[in-house]
Amino acid sequence: MDLQQKIIRYFEGKVVRKDLTSLVKGNAVVPTYVLEYLLGQYCAIDDEKIVQEGIEKVKNVIKNNYVHRSDAEVVKSNIRNSGNHKIIDKINVSLNDRANVYEAEFANLGIKQIPIADRMVIQHPKLLSGGGVWCILTMSYSHAADTTIRWIVEDLKPIQVSNVNVEQYIETRPSFTTEEWLDLLMHSIGLNPEYFNRRGKFIQLSRLITHVENNYNYIELGPKGTGKSHIFSELSPHGVLVSGGDVSKARLFVNNSGNRIGLVGYWDVVALDEFEQESGSKRVDGDLVKIMQNYMANQSFNRGKETYQATASMAFVGNTKHSVPYMLKNSHLFESIPEGYIKGAFLDRMHLYIPGWEVRILKNQVFSKGYGFIVDYIAEILKELRKADYSGLMDSFVELDASLSTRDKTAIRKTFSGLVKLLYPDKKITETEALELLDFAIEGRKRVKDQLYLIDETFRAEPVTFRYTIKSSGKEVAPETLENLNYQSAMADKAQEATSEADPSEVSEKPAPDAAPSIHLHPHQVSLKDNQTGVSYQKLFSDYLKGATKITLQDPYIRLPYQFKNLLEFCGMLDSIKEPDQEIELEVVTFNTPDHLQDSTDNFEELKENLQDLGIHLSYRFDAQLHDRSIYANNGWKISLGRGLDIFDRIEGRFNIADIDQTRRKCKACDITFLRF
Repeated sequence: MDLQQKIIRYFEGKVVRKDLTSLVKGNAVVPTYVLEYLLGQYCAIDDEKIVQEGIEKVKNVIKNNYVHRSDAEVVKSNIRNSGNHKIIDKINVSLNDRANVYEAEFANLGIKQIPIADRMVIQHPKLLSGGGVWCILTMSYSHAADTTIRWIVEDLKPIQVSNVNVEQYIETRPSFTTEEWLDLLMHSIGLNPEYFNRRGKFIQLSRLITHVENNYNYIELGPKGTGKSHIFSELSPHGVLVSGGDVSKARLFVNNSGNRIGLVGYWDVVALDEFEQESGSKRVDGDLVKIMQNYMANQSFNRGKETYQATASMAFVGNTKHSVPYMLKNSHLFESIPEGYIKGAFLDRMHLYIPGWEVRILKNQVFSKGYGFIVDYIAEILKELRKADYSGLMDSFVELDASLSTRDKTAIRKTFSGLVKLLYPDKKITETEALELLDFAIEGRKRVKDQLYLIDETFRAEPVTFRYTIKSSGKEVAPETLENLNYQSAMADKAQEATSEADPSEVSEKPAPDAAPSIHLHPHQVSLKDNQTGVSYQKLFSDYLKGATKITLQDPYIRLPYQFKNLLEFCGMLDSIKEPDQEIELEVVTFNTPDHLQDSTDNFEELKENLQDLGIHLSYRFDAQLHDRSIYANNGWKISLGRGLDIFDRIEGRFNIADIDQTRRKCKACDITFLRF
């Protein structure tokens, strides 16, 4: 049973095909959760005939009931002529204390100060939030001569799932592997998991932590077009997205004149979009920063004489203006946000900084066409899971370094808890799985702290070590941010080039073909991370293969064009480290399937012929029992390859410099072990 069949089997009625949204949306500017709510009523089944009928029904609902602003007068006329009419619109309610009545404002219909029954507001208090709520409403019109109000709200239903069975959701989790569950969540947020590596999936899904954790502070900065704000605007009726330039104390917290609670009092997530400093933009309100800073730390805020509590998570999403190496060398990774927020005390409240520069620009092919949760269903599940705390699971596996501050530990624990809720809601998690989540959580917090050392000297006075001890083995682990790994590698290369140009005498000579391996070489393991750059076959293998005249490469997966390209580049590396008169016997042991066997044989023969002039004598054989991925060299070294030569992620586009420079390519996570034999 493939994943799609499994999804339908276990969650029938709660999933929808993700490509249907674009089929019914048309020109309607409707949030995804509104459309999927409707699709879930008619199309949540794997029966093409029923799906097509459902699509037509939803199209008719959008056509006949959704209010386009350009058609507002026509809709009003329909309501007047028919007596009542059902519409879909976004409404906001406020209290008119002079008239002692609640009044509604309709975003698309264009009418306001429409009385609405107290019972509707009491039943749905989020109508008062100021952010607006999409609803299905039955509107009527009064023709009475003596009435001052013509429009009447007869019935109102916010577009959201009324109830969910969280226990059933949790009990179903063991029916899926972790990889399958990851992919199900990716489909649910509208993305095709085939186009993302594991780290890429974690980065995308980390945006959901704000929806599953109370009072979680998240920031993501990166290039434009990567979908940073999509989850906060489209995928949940419990989150609100506002422009970072339009926020104010009154809108976010409390309006003193009306003593009305702001957005954080009504929404689970308040996201500030376009949270970057623009030239000519207005100055940031210092009082707003202080109130927000206090709220992010203490889950409360003061306005006037009152203290208010709230559970809303805060998300900040914005664009970067420079490359990561530029920022690390010349400024810091927070350089693009408004200057008024670049304060140590404020930034220290951030629990997770997601590297938005690692996220690929979203193109049509990366959007899902498979089945995933109806977003309104998963939104309700996540809302229910906010009530639980899963951070205690971490304590059974590790102990955090004592130097970490309370805020560091809180940030790590909250991120870990959120990730467990997303991926292991049944709490059935192994040590290896827990460490994977913990490493991601620590990296996201360390990214914040590394920048605080640059921004605020008070943090440099009390440095911390982002490290933990695994209780089962006593091993100490110190996760590092990927940009530090990549940048340090790039800078080391530049420094080496500069040294070579400055003093040619310092360039080391090649050892003779029969020379023993360099004395500094030692057995060790290299762990590559998803998206890591600055890596090449030359850097990884050359020192350990110098002097070898017989090399055996075992890799069961050399059959596709890009895999033969990897082999060609490996041979190019061998040619670069041998003397001109040296010859190398290279044996390749691989496996193949009948449908690729002839093409692979032809490719090997062509490669064999072309390598002859380089002094590399290639032989190859197919072994159906082959599982080991390794390199054996007659200079005494064995290199165990976690992924064989396939350590690089796919290269996008036809004109990508990474196509000719391995150090520019993003890696796949794997371990490479160097052993003497």
